[in-house]
Amino acid sequence: MTFLPGLSQAALPTTVVWAPAMTAYNFGHSHPMAPERMELTAKLAGSLGLLDLEHVTVAAPEVAADEELRAVHSPEFVAAVRRVSEDPDTPDEARGLGTEDDPAFAGMHEASARLAGGSLLAAAAVLDGSAVRAVNFGGGMHHASRDRASGFCIYNDAALAIQRLLDGGIRRVAYVDVDAHHGDGTQSIFWDDPRVLTISLHESGLTLFPGTGFANEIGGPGAQGSAANVALPAGTGDAGWLRAFHAVVPQLIGAFEPEVIVSQHGCDSHRLDPLTHLNISVDGQREAATAIGNLAARYCDNRWISTGGGGYNVVSVVPRSWSHLIAIAAGRPVPLRTPVPEDWRRYVRDKYGAKFGVEPPELMGDDVDVWWRSWEVGFDPNDAVDRTIMATRKEVFPLHGLDPWFD
Repeated sequence: MTFLPGLSQAALPTTVVWAPAMTAYNFGHSHPMAPERMELTAKLAGSLGLLDLEHVTVAAPEVAADEELRAVHSPEFVAAVRRVSEDPDTPDEARGLGTEDDPAFAGMHEASARLAGGSLLAAAAVLDGSAVRAVNFGGGMHHASRDRASGFCIYNDAALAIQRLLDGGIRRVAYVDVDAHHGDGTQSIFWDDPRVLTISLHESGLTLFPGTGFANEIGGPGAQGSAANVALPAGTGDAGWLRAFHAVVPQLIGAFEPEVIVSQHGCDSHRLDPLTHLNISVDGQREAATAIGNLAARYCDNRWISTGGGGYNVVSVVPRSWSHLIAIAAGRPVPLRTPVPEDWRRYVRDKYGAKFGVEPPELMGDDVDVWWRSWEVGFDPNDAVDRTIMATRKEVFPLHGLDPWFD
């Protein structure tokens, strides 16, 4: 598929989900999922003028109702989250509540359901036409499954947004997940639903949690081809990551022809992230977001809901990556050589200098070359990334009428 650089730059009505109350999603001081990453993203996006654009609406999410949560989660699980939320000293580890990854805390249900409410708000805005694009950078809780919390995720807001779209009359939704970790929860929820195509591009489960997401995971018996997984080797950099993205994602989106794209943009694929082993730059992450926006423009009349996700370098990476996501969704991309606003840098030094102990970045990009080899140049069997790509294409492409060698 030809890359179309201009498609995502129209000033389309865009909803950005944000309220300071979202930072109540807080597992504690020593937990990697620092709530400050949301505040710093909103602050940087504001300093860049993105939240003041005439066509951008900043909307505060409500706490999702239990009935809404039960669209993708079991009633027993929602009840369990409520119990642990009210009494954190009685964890339910069988449901992933009160574990090392997901420590129990007072108000857990409300905080988690507010993030979920943000993605439901985004879906409602797209359905009623008040927005064409929507960003919930506080969402992306892709490890939560129907009955269990996992991997810092309690309620799966992306799955809830997808289900809301389906219930609202959308016939096909494509979910694209570029977090370093496999989007296992979202995949499992729609495993048997041929209306939803889940694509996950991630570090291999051989070296990273949750240990899933291999090429042979292709969807349930009645929905084969509805899941596609690209399990990249540890150490993969921008060139390999973007080659894999462009060798799999556009072709499947084109064949599936979704009416809306929902995407998850965990930025823990960055080379400075402390929890993962990929070697991606902010520049590469911005390139992937641009490509997804272009696919939404080409196939979905621009309808695109994007979420955050993982990302544990709180100062240097997350705010820049997600501000780029907001800018791309709003059709006002920020050039990579743009200086990071000095008022934001000063705010970080004054408020968080002692806590995080890092100097704020100077530019909105990492000043790297993100050139990648197009799949058209041919398959290299000696390249581990190419072998990964081919494994995925062989498993999934024929199920969509595509040739794994040439399409």
